[in-house]
Amino acid sequence: MSCHYIDVLLPVPLDGLFTYSVPPQMEGRAERGRRVLVPFGRNKSHVGIIIKVHGTKPGFAVKDIKLVLDDAPIVTDAQLELWRWLADYYMSAAGDVLQAALPGGLKAADAYKPKTETCLALAPELRNERALGIALDSLRRAGKQLEAFTCFLAMTHWDTFEGTVTRQPVVELTRDELMNTAHCTSAIVKSLVDRKFLVPYEREVGRLNHGGEPHLDNIKPLNEAQQEAYNAIVFGFLKKNVVLLHGVTSSGKTEIYIHLIRQALEKKQQVLYLLPEIALTVQIRQRLQAVFGDRLGIYHSKYSDAERVEIWKKQMSQNPYDVILGARSAVLLPFVRLGLVIIDEEHETSFKQQDPAPRYHARSAAIVLAAKAGAKVLLGSATPCAETWHNAHTGKYGYVRLDKRFGDMQLPEIHVVDIKDLQHRKMMNGPFSPPLLAAMRRALDGGEQVILFQNRRGFAPMVECRECGWTPRCELCDVSLTYHKNLGQLTCHYCGRTYTVPDVCPCCGSRNLKGRGYGTEKVEDKVMELFPEARVARMDLDTTRTRDAYERIISDFSAHRTDILIGTQMVSKGLDFDRVSVVGILNADSMLNYPDFRAYEHAFMMMAQVSGRAGRKGKRGCVMLQTKSPELPVIGQVVRNDVDGFYRDLMEERQLFRYPPFYHIINVYLKHKDNAVVSAAADALGALLRQWFGDRVLGPDKPAVAKVKALNIRKIVMKLENGLDRAAVRLYLNKGKAAVVQDKRFKSVTVYFDVDPL
Repeated sequence: MSCHYIDVLLPVPLDGLFTYSVPPQMEGRAERGRRVLVPFGRNKSHVGIIIKVHGTKPGFAVKDIKLVLDDAPIVTDAQLELWRWLADYYMSAAGDVLQAALPGGLKAADAYKPKTETCLALAPELRNERALGIALDSLRRAGKQLEAFTCFLAMTHWDTFEGTVTRQPVVELTRDELMNTAHCTSAIVKSLVDRKFLVPYEREVGRLNHGGEPHLDNIKPLNEAQQEAYNAIVFGFLKKNVVLLHGVTSSGKTEIYIHLIRQALEKKQQVLYLLPEIALTVQIRQRLQAVFGDRLGIYHSKYSDAERVEIWKKQMSQNPYDVILGARSAVLLPFVRLGLVIIDEEHETSFKQQDPAPRYHARSAAIVLAAKAGAKVLLGSATPCAETWHNAHTGKYGYVRLDKRFGDMQLPEIHVVDIKDLQHRKMMNGPFSPPLLAAMRRALDGGEQVILFQNRRGFAPMVECRECGWTPRCELCDVSLTYHKNLGQLTCHYCGRTYTVPDVCPCCGSRNLKGRGYGTEKVEDKVMELFPEARVARMDLDTTRTRDAYERIISDFSAHRTDILIGTQMVSKGLDFDRVSVVGILNADSMLNYPDFRAYEHAFMMMAQVSGRAGRKGKRGCVMLQTKSPELPVIGQVVRNDVDGFYRDLMEERQLFRYPPFYHIINVYLKHKDNAVVSAAADALGALLRQWFGDRVLGPDKPAVAKVKALNIRKIVMKLENGLDRAAVRLYLNKGKAAVVQDKRFKSVTVYFDVDPL
């Protein structure tokens, strides 16, 4: 019986570790951080990570592990500490964190297969001058084979024999290289293999992109304003571990990042560069590769699982990437000498994981990771989130401001268009006002480009019967269906279920069914109708489902193969285009009227960011902001770029109504297929929490979307003042959850937490 035991973390939605015994023949290989294949349940097996090796026999029967899969740890101690923090802070199972962190190929015993190519070697018995001469003589009557074999010898340097030694080092040669150079067929190569002249073997090749040699000489010098900001950041890092770079759009923040990366590399440190959207990696990757070459690695969800496994393994090798550029999940990669983390567009909601658990925020996770590694963090944004703004202005973070656009270019001129008045006077052409159409025409006539921002994808947000008002709704979710014209179907954007478009209204029999509202697809149709000569592209979730699609759309627009780009919030992020002179915000009200306390904050950020795409090179741009509420203060603040005024008003409201950054919010969700059951469970949990937390508990209530995928939902909001003991809060919340699910009436109710929701 083995006296060695291990505690294993498994990728299952359960908290805690699982103890197994180590058979004597595996004892020397069971090490913290290595993967093991273990039995789980009656007939299942899972791949887990060894967290602890010990000799303490548990007070229950344990099973032996089946296999140790690694010769060395595949995770670092810092990673394991970060995973534990993520599970604790975001109140998710530790197994959920492992499930999110590891690529699929590392969570199965045999799922990952290295990519290989066939190479050819000279048969061992021919590796001397005399034997090789006899072999060549035997091929004199097989001209094609002799030609291919002679070519092989020359390319590999096996033709430089002197006795039993070659004068030049032998090089590897792939079968494809030989066939291409010798212009021979696979049958010829097979003949040489069958005659035992050549021996084929498989060589592992990486799937990763090769960025070429680094060229640090490509780093551009900073202008005066950028240099001042750079110096202030370096000085700020002497006092603070986190610094906010608050720079207006097109101020040249990326160039400052590049100089900071070079400084970190000179110190032999690694750099993590986080971006909120995969679309942004296209342009930034090109800029970074021009400087750092193959020292740069890319990591995000559009990469294949095999590619992500190879990046993970490279990060744990003797020659890891010095710079990792990636989206949210890159924060979960292993780093052995992390020195700097850059979080660009730190305000973006894309950094927050929504579903499934863990519902972590990559910004917070990166700050914790950096603290554990002794690294510095730079947050960059033209519109910082409220929490970051507050931390920077109360001294928790360092603060550096960059107010000048690169080249002293002016911020775009923003024109507010009152579409309520224009609609009343019937002067709108679909979603377009006359001033916007005129500005678009001027831009196109001048050889310039236009970006149109509409934060709804699809053709029409809903279909409506014009006789009785009926609208088709999802059978599984409490939402109306979106009409997608190109697909010819109705789609639920919550569960993904599709429906055929009805010919007649099921309520009144009318055929007068029309789409209501404008999605990006319908805007695209209208633009092509109004500007038939223009080259139009659309960038939303429907047109960017693959990595290549992002690159193609952005590359075409950058090269001016597209005149008008229509998109959702993707186009508001830090993309850099030379010829954009007009940006149209088609409907600001759809953002402002959203039922959420962050609506104005997100709307201000999005409008300011998308406006920043205009006039970035050479001339001042123009933004046409269409709204039915031009009198709102936030609209004036966007027009004046009154960032300070906006945040001052926002902080007063947040403090008055007990919202972040002065309070922490935890949303408690309950789900069940039976509406009565989930309602009763929510009432019971709400009453229990109120006993402990008093008026910090709001609800339970139905959320804006109260049914998704046939599950009814209830929501309890916890408003917790800063300084409250978070460990005690977690203890009581988990105690309340346990009490509810242990009630036999509610045993099948799902309860989960969303900490710091967005």
